[in-house]
Amino acid sequence: MSGGLAQLGNDLYTGRRSIDFVGRQRFWYAISAGLLLLAAVGLFGRHLNLGLEFRGGSEFRVSQVASLDNYEQRAKDAVGSLAGESDVTVTTIGTDGVRVQTEQFNDARTNTVKTALARTFGVATDKITSSEIGPSWGASISNQAVKGLVVFLVLVSLVLAAYFRTWKMALSALVALVHDLLITVGIYALAGFEVTPASVIGFLTILGYSLYDTVVVFDKVRENTNQARHTGRRSYSQAANLAVNQTLVRSINTSVVALLPVTAILVVGFSLLGPGTLLDLSLALFVGIATGTYSSIFIATPLLADLREREPAMKDLARRAQRYQQGRAGQPGVRVLPDGSIAEDEPSPLVTEGRVEQADAGAASVQDEAAAGAAPTHTLTGREIHRYAQTGPRNQPRRQPKSKR
Repeated sequence: MSGGLAQLGNDLYTGRRSIDFVGRQRFWYAISAGLLLLAAVGLFGRHLNLGLEFRGGSEFRVSQVASLDNYEQRAKDAVGSLAGESDVTVTTIGTDGVRVQTEQFNDARTNTVKTALARTFGVATDKITSSEIGPSWGASISNQAVKGLVVFLVLVSLVLAAYFRTWKMALSALVALVHDLLITVGIYALAGFEVTPASVIGFLTILGYSLYDTVVVFDKVRENTNQARHTGRRSYSQAANLAVNQTLVRSINTSVVALLPVTAILVVGFSLLGPGTLLDLSLALFVGIATGTYSSIFIATPLLADLREREPAMKDLARRAQRYQQGRAGQPGVRVLPDGSIAEDEPSPLVTEGRVEQADAGAASVQDEAAAGAAPTHTLTGREIHRYAQTGPRNQPRRQPKSKR
């Protein structure tokens, strides 16, 4: 199994096999449009479930609870006289803890709620901790997060435009980044996951991860494009598609390696730890890494190819590649790949036939002249001597001794 995957990765890198990612861009765009539509439904329909840090309120944590049976209703009954049940959010923490979030209370009401929770769950009041957060703190965090995102996007645009020397690569990368962010936030809204400052940190982190994967693919696109311009064997779209195939195994391996520890933290957080910074951060990273891998393969590069193919130079390159591929199609050892490019089982005669014919002609003239007893006029090269040495000692040509003056 591993040998088959290794062979597949090698074939994709060398171009012997190809998956047509760029040529099927409309299909990938349709999938992304559907995901973005679902994200919009979540954002504007269900809205984000903002955590206590953003909306403000009071939080009570009850530890060492003997029984968690019907814990949600018991907690709401305990604070129901002080706050409406609709304003009370109850979750578990680990295997013996309960977290209760309510509207913001003053000190007197806070002590009353702590006493009621202690009586309901059968614990001492010192096993209950409370904290209050004002809404102004959440608003400040939101503003700082938005400013950080804007600065990040501006700097990314400038760096990419300078590094790749084209604004179209920067634009494609930014579209992929926004695509990842909207889908991740939309999944949070649809699933009702709570958005906390740790989630915001996770959102910003996945942007950097998605950008890293996209830059790796784009760097390979630039390398393949420069080669295509010199040889005329591939169009820009085919060179870009080859770059995606060459980095596909690497992208998948990197994503799997990154997702394994995040998944482990996610499982532990859901089953044992309960709501908290670790769970919020790992959830955002899990969704973002998966989405970022998808966008770097299926969105960023096909979009870049669409933008670049409209340039006159790229149109001329496409015509050169078409002429070359039509001339080579149907010849022995040549296969047409799904993206329209060709793969050759043996080195192309266009590259090697001149050298082979010259060597064969030189070797034949040496043998003919030796048979006639004449001094050979062809000077042997080291490559020719090595080549004919493989046929046996009797057939090895000999160098003529230098004449003495």
